[in-house]
Amino acid sequence: MRRSLRRFDSGMRLPTAFRPLALRRFATLAAPLALLPGLLSACAPDGGSGVQSAKMATIKARGKLICGVDGSLPGFSFVGPDGRYSGLDVDVCKAMAAALFGDPEKVEYRNLNSSERFAALASGEIDLLSRNTTMTLSRDAAGGNALNFAPPTFYDGQGVMAPTASGIRTLKDLAGKPICVESGTTTELNLADRMREQNIAYTPLKFQTGDQTYAAYLQGRCVAVTSDRSQLAGKRSSFPQPDAHTLLPDVMSKEPLAPATVNADPVWADAVRWTVYALFQAEELGISKATIAAKVAEAKANTNQADLRRFLGVEGEFGKQLGLPADFVAKIIAAVGNYGEIFDRNVGPGSRLKLDRGVNRQWKQGGLIYAPPFR
Repeated sequence: MRRSLRRFDSGMRLPTAFRPLALRRFATLAAPLALLPGLLSACAPDGGSGVQSAKMATIKARGKLICGVDGSLPGFSFVGPDGRYSGLDVDVCKAMAAALFGDPEKVEYRNLNSSERFAALASGEIDLLSRNTTMTLSRDAAGGNALNFAPPTFYDGQGVMAPTASGIRTLKDLAGKPICVESGTTTELNLADRMREQNIAYTPLKFQTGDQTYAAYLQGRCVAVTSDRSQLAGKRSSFPQPDAHTLLPDVMSKEPLAPATVNADPVWADAVRWTVYALFQAEELGISKATIAAKVAEAKANTNQADLRRFLGVEGEFGKQLGLPADFVAKIIAAVGNYGEIFDRNVGPGSRLKLDRGVNRQWKQGGLIYAPPFR
């Protein structure tokens, strides 16, 4: 670099007074140019397998995906007596493993509480965070947690649960009373904001983990507990007497729960994003776990079904553009089914929670579940 600068300087024969300015401008131009080969390498095709991603290369070399989950939340991520994980968030991890390896079981789960999750993602301890995490500006922004969120897989809102026998039916009934809340969460902030808006004095009892929060609630240390409504319903289903606890009708916030990656690897973030969209689109097209094989055969047999052929990887380069196999969508649906199937068996009619889909319906049914075009 020093020789190049001397040649630049002597060749231009600038007056001595202008030489420092010229050198600084040259250095300003040279710095980004020096990075260009690396940027081009990161975007270049890799032997026909698609764009390059350091994170995806690490995952493939390891032979499994490491996915951060809650691990104790029925319906979303829960460890059964047999040690197997299940839930909506878990199925997102399985879908990603199926996209990468063609095998939904190539996942190692890491149980993380709310205060551990972002550090685990930033440090590389986990590849993907699929743990009932709310997408917010401060979490998404480069100046905040610098996360890269996939589409929300569950649109929720914060609620409050109280013992039915307590007679508590609205937020105003909580005036002057202790409320259990998990610290370091959007839940804690939302509670403070809503109670302040309604001029309701209360005592927050803060705990580091969800298990501590709900244990304190069941011990009677607080008269109510607050969290996402889906989480309250999930926790209630594991209580000794679920019917003895009531969810108040108040909805205190918007809570779009979404998987997240770090924003340092856009190729990996794109792969996760479009894997989630594939689950949405498969439901819209009526492609299920039971019908995927027939749909692939149909797409192969009928060359006129261009959209279906591209979606299922029979033609086109969607997989290559994401660094995934051409038939990654077919692998995902064969492994976990479409979004509707995932919802129904984990938190909907086929589960203990029996939650209504509400705004988690497809957009054609008045909900918010919507996939951009696969084209």
